[in-house]
Amino acid sequence: MGTKKISCIIIDDDAIIRNLMGALLRQLAFEVIGEVGHAHEGLKMCMDHTPTVVLLDIHLPESDGLELLPQLLKLTPQPKVIMVSGEATGERVREALSLGASGFVVKPFTPARLLDAIGKAVGVKL
Repeated sequence: MGTKKISCIIIDDDAIIRNLMGALLRQLAFEVIGEVGHAHEGLKMCMDHTPTVVLLDIHLPESDGLELLPQLLKLTPQPKVIMVSGEATGERVREALSLGASGFVVKPFTPARLLDAIGKAVGVKL
């Protein structure tokens, strides 16, 4: 499957969602570097650890995920950022994709949908 090399950071203010995504990805042998609930904490973690994939919520306590997205995309190497949000209006999805998001997963999501988005972002079949 090749997921051993896929490292991931989860940035979502909902601890249940973070735990759910983290558990699912660990079960599939992803390297989950960390799960954080704040944008600034997430940015620092991404700067320190250079993940392959970042799962990013739009609504975060001190910032908006769409404001954090361009900052994440300036990192080297650049992570694939997948937005994971319940706010899936056409406008928000288009905005996220136009800012450089590699995908958009609508909450509530199925494990298959999340894995499909990650697989497409990194170019592998999961």
